[in-house]
Amino acid sequence: MVRIPSRSGEEGAVAALVSGALDAWGIPHEIVRGNVLALNRRFDPSKPTLALDAHLDTVPANGGYTRDPFDSGNDPDIIYGLGSNDDGGSVVSMIAAFRHFFDARMPFNLMLVLSCEEEVAGPDGARWLFAPDGLFASSGAWPMPKRVIVGEPTGMRIASSERGLLVLDGEAQGVSGHAARGEGVNALYIALDDIAALRSHRFTRHSDLMGDVHLNVTMISAGQAHNVIPDVCRFVVDIRPTEQYTNPEIVEELQALCRSKLSPRNLANRSSATQSGSPLLAAAAQLGIETYSSPTTSDWMRIGCDAVKMGPGESARSHKADEYILAREISEGIDGYIAFIETLYGYSLE
Repeated sequence: MVRIPSRSGEEGAVAALVSGALDAWGIPHEIVRGNVLALNRRFDPSKPTLALDAHLDTVPANGGYTRDPFDSGNDPDIIYGLGSNDDGGSVVSMIAAFRHFFDARMPFNLMLVLSCEEEVAGPDGARWLFAPDGLFASSGAWPMPKRVIVGEPTGMRIASSERGLLVLDGEAQGVSGHAARGEGVNALYIALDDIAALRSHRFTRHSDLMGDVHLNVTMISAGQAHNVIPDVCRFVVDIRPTEQYTNPEIVEELQALCRSKLSPRNLANRSSATQSGSPLLAAAAQLGIETYSSPTTSDWMRIGCDAVKMGPGESARSHKADEYILAREISEGIDGYIAFIETLYGYSLE
């Protein structure tokens, strides 16, 4: 997988590689819009379905790599390369766990979902699969899962919540003029006042799971020449919401503070949390698996059903130069998924 480039939207070759492996193991499957999907052999439509969801795509390789990002190396204990940690470790561990249970008699169905376009939240990946009018909701062949394990590098800890992502483009409007004569209305000053208001703002609803909403202004741009008062200033606000706010609520609250117009790029990247009383949390507690709140987003924000996030590797390595995952982490991931799924036998997934 590492040797095959698989940037978001270009996952065809790596999907074909996975498909060939599943064929060799005698596992029926389909590739639908770039997503690789499979069901356990004893699938029963009267039973609830547990999905194992990981993503096939990667971000582009950044310029900091000191080695070939598509060379996994020759060390049997470590796998280098782009996508090895995010999300190759979860992909191969989930495939192995799925194979383990493929012929088993289970109290629920098991579905393997290897999705595309996760890194860009593209229209053909989980955003389509789990949508109210998407494949799982409208296709008799592929059921809507009742519960989902989202495979991401968490050190096999369980993320029982994750922050959402809201990006706002701010635009301050002024009036241009000659700087020497003090003419015009400086849009940069308007933006700076608004940024100061955003920095000092505190959201009142505190989340026991995730803490407070996080907000940072990350980009700003204004002006064409040193002697011209800028009539436009643009800035970008990165916000990591909690489950206490919807994204439209946050936009409305912040717009009331600012003269600049705040335009959201996407309102769908919501925060997520495992349902209270979920059998997924009960199984985690029975196994003594640590739970925590994740600061990073994943396919989870596209999934409307109950879920947790868990996988081998470490989130801190993701999107970094010289990405890697340890072979033992993958082995632990396989064992961890199998143990977790077996523990779920004792709970109703309805």
